[in-house]
Amino acid sequence: MNAKDILKALLSSWVGRIGAGFLAFMIIISFYVVLTYPLDFGTRIWNNPAYWADYPQSVPPAWSNAFSSDDQVVHKVFTADNPGNVVIDGSARYLVYRFRYDYSFENFPTFTSFTINNVNYESQPPVMSLSIIRPDNSEVLLLRHVVPGPAPGEVSPYVRYADTAYRVYLSGDRSVAYNVRDFINNEYGIGLSLAQVEGQVDRILFGEPDGTGGFKPLVGEYVIDLTVLTTGEDDYIGEVSFTIGGTVYGLMGTDSTGRDLATGLLFGFPVALLIGVVTSVFITVIGTTTGIISGYVGGRTDTLIQRLCDVLANIPLLPILIFLAFIFGQKLWLVMLVLVVFGWPGLTIIVRSMVLHQSASQLVEATRALGASPSRIMFRHVLFQIGPFVLAQMIFATPGAILAEAGLSFLGLGDPSIPTWGQILESGFSTGAVYVGYWWWVLPPGLLVVFAAATFVLLSLGFEPVVNPKLRKHAAT
Repeated sequence: MNAKDILKALLSSWVGRIGAGFLAFMIIISFYVVLTYPLDFGTRIWNNPAYWADYPQSVPPAWSNAFSSDDQVVHKVFTADNPGNVVIDGSARYLVYRFRYDYSFENFPTFTSFTINNVNYESQPPVMSLSIIRPDNSEVLLLRHVVPGPAPGEVSPYVRYADTAYRVYLSGDRSVAYNVRDFINNEYGIGLSLAQVEGQVDRILFGEPDGTGGFKPLVGEYVIDLTVLTTGEDDYIGEVSFTIGGTVYGLMGTDSTGRDLATGLLFGFPVALLIGVVTSVFITVIGTTTGIISGYVGGRTDTLIQRLCDVLANIPLLPILIFLAFIFGQKLWLVMLVLVVFGWPGLTIIVRSMVLHQSASQLVEATRALGASPSRIMFRHVLFQIGPFVLAQMIFATPGAILAEAGLSFLGLGDPSIPTWGQILESGFSTGAVYVGYWWWVLPPGLLVVFAAATFVLLSLGFEPVVNPKLRKHAAT
C-alpha cells in the first residue's frame, strides 16, 4: 500500500478519523507553543519564582465562578507603557498614569502590588506618588517613592530598574500600612494599631466598616492614580504595573507558587509529542533492524541478538533509571535514552518471528535465486512485507513512551527544568493538592496524559485494516 492508500484506510473508520483529529489538534497546539514560547521557558519562566510574583497562589480557574455561590475576585493586572496625561508646571513635568477598576465582587482581593521598571532621567530623580480613589470619593495615599539618585562618577542619563524591576507588595508593606491606618482613622474615626492594619490592608482599601469591627466589600469604581514628578523633558518610565490579586485566575488556575497552570499544560503538548514520537521511532528502527537481521541471518548472530534481548527485557528499569539519575542528574534525554535502550527487545522478538516466516516465502526464494544480496532482500523485500505491522507498532509504542515519562516524572525521576504533565502532577501530589481539594492542579494534567495516550491508541486501531488485509477487504465491502 502506498501512502495515499494507507491514509484512506485510516480514515475509513470512525476510530481512525477521531484519532487523526486528536493528533491534528496536538500538532497545532505544539506548533503554537514552539512559535510563541521561548526555548528556555522552563528555566527562565516556569521555574523562576520572581516571574510569578504578581500571580495569585493556589486559586481555581476563572470559569469556576459560574459554579460558585460566591462571586470570586477575578485577577486583574493594569499595565501602561506611556502616561495617560502629562502636566507641565514650570520646570516640573507630571506624568499621570490612571487605571479604572470596576469592583463588584463579594470577596476581597488576595493581595495588591505595584511595579515599575526601566526608569530613565537626566538630572533630578523622579518622585512617585501612588494613591487610590474609592467609590465613596475618598482618596487613600498608598505610597511615595523617590528613585535612587546618581552615584558618584555616574554619567547622565541615569537608568534605574532596568535589570530588576522595582516591586512593592502593597499588602505587606509597612509604609503602606501606616498610610492605610491614617486613612481609616481620619475617614471613619476607627483607631487601629499598626499590627491590626498590616493583616487586612486590602480589606480596608476595598471595603468599609460593617459595624461589627470588621469590613465588608465596597463595590463601585476604583481609580488607581500614579503621579510621577520629573524635571527633564526626556525623563520616562518604561512600564508601570498595578496588580489586584484575585481568588480565581485564567483558564486552569494556579499552583502554590502562582504559576499559571494553563501555560505549563500547553508547553506539555510538544514535550509529550517529542517524547512519544522520538522514543517510538528509535525503538521501532532498532527493534525492526535487529529483528530482521536476527530472523534472516540466523546462526550465531540470531543467538547473540536473542540473548541480548532476553537480558535487557529482564533488567528492572526503575533501579537503573534511579542510578543513572543519581550520576547524570534528572534530564529528559536520560529518560528517553533509558526508554529506548530497554524498549526495543520486545519488538525485535516479534519481528524475528515474522521474518522467519517471510524468509521461507516464494518471493524471497525467487529473489535469492536471482542473485540479490542479503541486505537487499532484508530491507527491500522482507521489510516491505512487514512494513504495515511495523508502522502500527511504532504508533502503538508512542503512548507507552508518554505514559512512561509521566509515570517516571510522577515518581520524581523526570527533568524538573521542563514542565511536563507528569511533572505538574508530581508537584501537585507532593504539595498536598489532592488532600486540600485543588482539583484544577491534578485533573487537567492527568486527563491530558489520558488524552494523548488515547489519541495514539485510536490511531493504532485505525491502522488495523492496513496491517490485516482481511479487515481491509471487509471494510471495502
